[in-house]
Amino acid sequence: MYSGRSESLVKPLLEDFQETSGITVEARYGETAAIAAQLQEEGSRTPADVFLAQDAGALGAVAGKDLFAALPDVLLDKVPAAYRDEGGEWVGVTGRSRTMVYNIDQVAEKDLPESVFDLTEPEWKGKVGVAPTNGSFQAFVTAMRVEHGEERTQDFLHGLKANDAPIREGNGAIVADVENGTLATGLVNHYYVYELAKEKGTSVDTLKAKNHFFANGDIGGLVNVSGVGVLKDSGDDPDVRAFADYLLGTQAQTYFAQETYEYPLVAGVASAPGLPKLPSLKTPDIDLGDLDDLQTTIAMIKESGLA
Repeated sequence: MYSGRSESLVKPLLEDFQETSGITVEARYGETAAIAAQLQEEGSRTPADVFLAQDAGALGAVAGKDLFAALPDVLLDKVPAAYRDEGGEWVGVTGRSRTMVYNIDQVAEKDLPESVFDLTEPEWKGKVGVAPTNGSFQAFVTAMRVEHGEERTQDFLHGLKANDAPIREGNGAIVADVENGTLATGLVNHYYVYELAKEKGTSVDTLKAKNHFFANGDIGGLVNVSGVGVLKDSGDDPDVRAFADYLLGTQAQTYFAQETYEYPLVAGVASAPGLPKLPSLKTPDIDLGDLDDLQTTIAMIKESGLA
């Protein structure tokens, strides 16, 4: 398995799978985008059977090179259609919603923006933390390009720069600074407030940092997925199929919901307490497999001066 998800997260799952199935898994870890590029370079020569990816764009990039086997309908049908490949070549494992985290002492609920595009307005100057080198921010920008085009996306990025958007290395740093009042708001993934609460040994209800979920299909409310694809030469391998089934089974889905606070994608598994139900989110209608052109996004972010 090539894994774009961290060893600290994935290893307990692999140990459980190996113990319960008797199947041995050899894992290689790295950054999701780098692994996707490696798979495209290796082509049919790859030793990998499975690619566990951090985001759908990387899966789309590999699928676009015709390197994945088609997955069986019985597996695909466990996950809502929005969170799997239209061609059936990869399937989502967990969901992660983009949100705007805000400090309740600095931003009143009535003043929260309806659209992420509002954040380039003067009233948000210097108040919206972003992590331009972070993969989830880059996937969000890629989705904006897909949904709204290059020009509007470029205007948004330049607007953030002109508005003196504070720069952080990652989502965790943004949420921590919103919690302590150093930042008023920031653009992150939903589960980081839960991770901060866990670090503090408390519940999300006690934090000053709260999630604002953009509604009405706004691109700021993108739900991306981590997911899995099976390489072509391994499509009929029963051990590989057993592992894919395991990732979409109750035990693994519960693990992700409880340990990473991501959305489980299989029916019957509860998400973290306090999270709005995934079907209730009014998300943009985007084919997640189209989020595969990361290089253009990175170039646009650099050109804007944010990174």
